[in-house]
Amino acid sequence: MAKPVFAETHAETFLLHGDEFLHTDASVTPPIPYAATFLAADAESFAGMANTERHPQYYTRYGNPLHERVAALIAELEHAESGLCFSSGMGGIAASFLALLKAGDHVVAQKNHYMATSKLLTELLPRYGVETTLVDQSDAGAFEAALRPNTRLIHVETPANPTLALTDLAAIAGLAQPRGILTSCDNTFASPINQTPRDFGIDLVMHSATKYMGGHHDITAGVVVGSKLLVDQIWHTAITLGATLSPMDAWLLLRGLRTLVMRVQRQNASALRLAQFLESHPAIGQVRYPGLASHPQHALAKRQMHGGFGGLLAICVKGGYADAARVIERLKVPAHAVSLGGVESLVVHAAAMWAGTMNDEQMRAAAIEPNMIRVSVGIEHVDDLIADFAQALD
Repeated sequence: MAKPVFAETHAETFLLHGDEFLHTDASVTPPIPYAATFLAADAESFAGMANTERHPQYYTRYGNPLHERVAALIAELEHAESGLCFSSGMGGIAASFLALLKAGDHVVAQKNHYMATSKLLTELLPRYGVETTLVDQSDAGAFEAALRPNTRLIHVETPANPTLALTDLAAIAGLAQPRGILTSCDNTFASPINQTPRDFGIDLVMHSATKYMGGHHDITAGVVVGSKLLVDQIWHTAITLGATLSPMDAWLLLRGLRTLVMRVQRQNASALRLAQFLESHPAIGQVRYPGLASHPQHALAKRQMHGGFGGLLAICVKGGYADAARVIERLKVPAHAVSLGGVESLVVHAAAMWAGTMNDEQMRAAAIEPNMIRVSVGIEHVDDLIADFAQALD
């Protein structure tokens, strides 16, 4: 893949024009090549298409022109050489793990991960002979202590879901690189506008592009970026697993990327103001947000989240489970729904969401309190959000 033009411009300009070198016609917005398969001019051309990794016009499970455009933009945003699209974030994570790990390998990961990632690490991979050790993500020494001679991968997620705890990316890369261990980071909650893990030495960066990148709660998509060598290796497994991003969702993802910077910057600013308001409210016991000075890892957040602190916060209402549920019911602006990162604000009762996969003891160990509400801040006017939370809490 050629290096995108406009790569030296600001992100706002790059996301609008950085894929123009892949234009195939005179349309301002790219067409949707809704084709499963593409024509070959002759036998020689067909052989070339069939034997070119990630050819964009051979068979859509192998690649698609819109996949190529999306991957080029996101790889450049994440300061990576190459990228690969998937039908969901978990499709990308699962394909990456299965491509890079084999029976007898060992993984070190943190205790707090997206639920499906945790299941992949602790339930699915062990069935194929891959062991995982889970550690406290805030303790770099715990990662080091967990390493074994057969450790192949360290996987992290920062900020973590739903506690907003952080992992020191530079420290993790510093442990892994001298030992020849691969590192991967789920960067969904931060987005590349706020954090670029590869700048700290992380090998692979994953996203649920369903969230901030898509930005409109209307697609599921995933992206993995890294070196061309690693991404090509993952592609060979991905085409077997078949988590293929549809052309329509790829087009919608490309549309979402055009406004990513503006949306994330607005969400950063609104989330900080909302967090500051809630921290001072007498009905709130705790606010977890990396941008607050009260966050125990605020100094780390300032060091590695260069663009802002994200649009997600977790609040603990004074009282218990029922009190958090009542606040959610009284809120009028945020929708009561899972997911995050879109234009509409969303709230979810964390203990209710995790109840199907964790018992009470496991939730306590993961710092998921019964009275915790996860808030994904959208692009509504922040004064309206503050007023809505005020009435719901009062």
